[in-house]
Amino acid sequence: MKRIYQIIFLSAVLAIEYLSITTREIEAVSHSWDKLNHALAFIVLYVLFSLAFTKLSVKVKIILLLIYALQIEVIQYFIPRREFSLLDIGSDMFGIILGYILIKLFAREMDLTQSN
Repeated sequence: MKRIYQIIFLSAVLAIEYLSITTREIEAVSHSWDKLNHALAFIVLYVLFSLAFTKLSVKVKIILLLIYALQIEVIQYFIPRREFSLLDIGSDMFGIILGYILIKLFAREMDLTQSN
């Protein structure tokens, strides 16, 4: 099951990367609140990351996801009609925190072995 979570996590990372760097107008994304999109994406990423890589510490997961968030913003700085935004990174962090809370709330039910 862990391998399936790893594949889903990688797929989510690639999909989010594409949505973050494309210059195409994607209606479902562009007509919703941008900060909510960021938070939801990083909730999903943290939950999938936790399911896929149970032996990584919470600290390592958070650091890696924040590096990913920063990478997205740096790339967007160089893309036409996109910009670097600290508010986006803040929304990403908020999503990571909510993802962490979800994992903690449901860890017993899902029988996860998380190391902190």
